[in-house]
Amino acid sequence: MHHGMLTVYKEAGYTSSDAVARLRGILRMRRIGHTGTLDPDAEGVLPMCLGNATRICELIADREKEYVAVMRLGVQTDTQDMSGEILQRISDEEIPAAILKSAECGAARKVPAAEETLQEQTELSLLGENEEAVIADIILRTAAAFTGQIEQIPPMYSAVKVNGKRLYDMARKGITVERKPRRITIHALEIEKIDLPLVTMRVRCSKGTYIRTLCEDMGIALGTGAAMQSLLRTRVGQFTLKEAHTLDELEYFAKNEPDRLLPLIRPVDSFFADLPAAACREDAMRLLKNGNLLTTEQFRFLPEEEDPQRQWKSGEAFDLQSLPGVDPGEEVIRMYSADRLFYGLYRSKGAAGGRSRYSAYKMFLPEL
Repeated sequence: MHHGMLTVYKEAGYTSSDAVARLRGILRMRRIGHTGTLDPDAEGVLPMCLGNATRICELIADREKEYVAVMRLGVQTDTQDMSGEILQRISDEEIPAAILKSAECGAARKVPAAEETLQEQTELSLLGENEEAVIADIILRTAAAFTGQIEQIPPMYSAVKVNGKRLYDMARKGITVERKPRRITIHALEIEKIDLPLVTMRVRCSKGTYIRTLCEDMGIALGTGAAMQSLLRTRVGQFTLKEAHTLDELEYFAKNEPDRLLPLIRPVDSFFADLPAAACREDAMRLLKNGNLLTTEQFRFLPEEEDPQRQWKSGEAFDLQSLPGVDPGEEVIRMYSADRLFYGLYRSKGAAGGRSRYSAYKMFLPEL
């Protein structure tokens, strides 16, 4: 039984559940969970939680994500990507004129998220300007309009539930239902390449963001329509493309070079490396093993040089709002045994008799 997180590079053709099923066979263990769905045609970072790390699947899924997406202008589909049925299409030759026309008439302002930033385009004078440069400027302005907090309507082909039913199940039966907009955050949207009809962009966003929908909405703002051509997820929180391995690679390591597989599994406590670390005193281990209250007399905070996960520290404060049930002002710490075995997270519970008390928040009891 392995415990920890493994960064898988999901290749096209696999669903996230397919990837979990295959990894179970590779590692010969059942207790594996993934941390956020990737579309079958999408590729990239898919963190997997093994063993007792499955308790933090949702916490990882809530982290900020980064994608590299290729948007194809001039086409709209029922799935918002190129795998779906084409609903509308204009030729590649018509795309530049459609973009210029949308800027001149202010069509982009029909998309609420784009309204303020694109208002200047209604007054854009195209006379004497280089058409290619003007089009690039319009695309860049449109990208800027979709940053920050915006509302997004989940696509019909998604796992979102409406009245207890998955939207994709209804979509496959030809049923379309009204969906409520959801507020998401696009932290950054950088246009990396424009080669019409294709636009490559890097997106850093909050959980719950559909890049397919972002592509379609941007296409509407540009007056051309758009669908997602390809998608690569490059980061989920602290899990990056650099450390990701394909399932074929992991299978080879498991069968032939297990010593190369084990270092790829990140310990559970590395996810919480930016929280303070403490070690329980030997005479209080009975309390720790049972998840009982501990006072500051029964453990000591560890200096950085003694921190078992100091190599994973980012230097940024851990977002305590991401931990369900933790009240503002509480302190959450990593609790270890005297010999640095990780037991779980404890949180402050005020003082009694002049001693600060900490209670168990989430336990990851090691198998002894």
